[in-house]
Amino acid sequence: MAVAARPPAAWASFFRERWLPQLREGGVDLQVLPVFIDDEFRPEGALRQTLRMIECAHVLAEGNADEVRLCLDGRQIDAALAEGRIALVLALESMPGLDASVELLPTLFRLGVRVGSIAHWGRTPLADGSGQDATGSRLTSHGVEVLREMERLGMLFDISHLGATGVAHVLEIATRPVIATHSSARALRDHHRNLTDDQLRAVAAGGGVICVNFLAGFLAEDPADQTVARLADHIVHVAEVAGTEHVGLGPDFIREVFLDLTPPCCEPSGLSGIDVLATVPGLDGPRGLPLVTEELVRRGLDDKQIHQILGGNMLRLFRDELGRPAPVAP
Repeated sequence: MAVAARPPAAWASFFRERWLPQLREGGVDLQVLPVFIDDEFRPEGALRQTLRMIECAHVLAEGNADEVRLCLDGRQIDAALAEGRIALVLALESMPGLDASVELLPTLFRLGVRVGSIAHWGRTPLADGSGQDATGSRLTSHGVEVLREMERLGMLFDISHLGATGVAHVLEIATRPVIATHSSARALRDHHRNLTDDQLRAVAAGGGVICVNFLAGFLAEDPADQTVARLADHIVHVAEVAGTEHVGLGPDFIREVFLDLTPPCCEPSGLSGIDVLATVPGLDGPRGLPLVTEELVRRGLDDKQIHQILGGNMLRLFRDELGRPAPVAP
């Protein structure tokens, strides 16, 4: 979002100067790039802004080819890591540009998109977001079509932000593993953006991965409790419920982006009472990621478990699923 807000001529250099050092200092070698469309572009300009941000991702990758690679499948991710480059994977968050035009999914797939969710906080033509849980809505017919098409193409379906009954619907009908790109444990913080233990077990049962969200308000209600230790509580809880082989990291480092894009005259809008600028001390961006490793070591997790959580599980899922079309029935 922050890169695409710059003039196109500055996309590659801005990424190199602002974000690449943070990723390197944090030890990040695999980064999902979510295309999120602000309300000001919805609905009329959503598809145009979606395409602009996808183009931005390609430009920043091509302009920093010595450091990063935009990857389409597990093989390309492995190759990027072997070369010491950061693997980038394109994702769509809530798909407002798609609307109900399911036939455009293959187009977006051809442009490099490999992960997608179908709702954010509110209602879309595909499903209701978690902010609409009171409606008790399942996926719409178009939402079901999107899930089926994503499975056919080899795009990972993301349940983060989806309403509770929508999550249940997806887990009921999905034939391939799903991912929660940035969701924490509802048992520890009762917020609609977090996942219940039953949901965690169901994602794991299907072979998916739950990436724990770092956003302070989703970890604890009291600011005094919004700590690295509390984040580790969520990671350990998900591991205990779903299995260590089904846990990842979904930091949701949005503070700098909000500060970057909000005019000086204004304050960023909250999300269901969550302070979007509140961060866990030391974890306001990728540089702080080693703090998570240190806390997991203190908790007594062994090297194998820690490596699984820090990215091993995501690599396995991407190798198995990313860009791989569904088998054709005989």
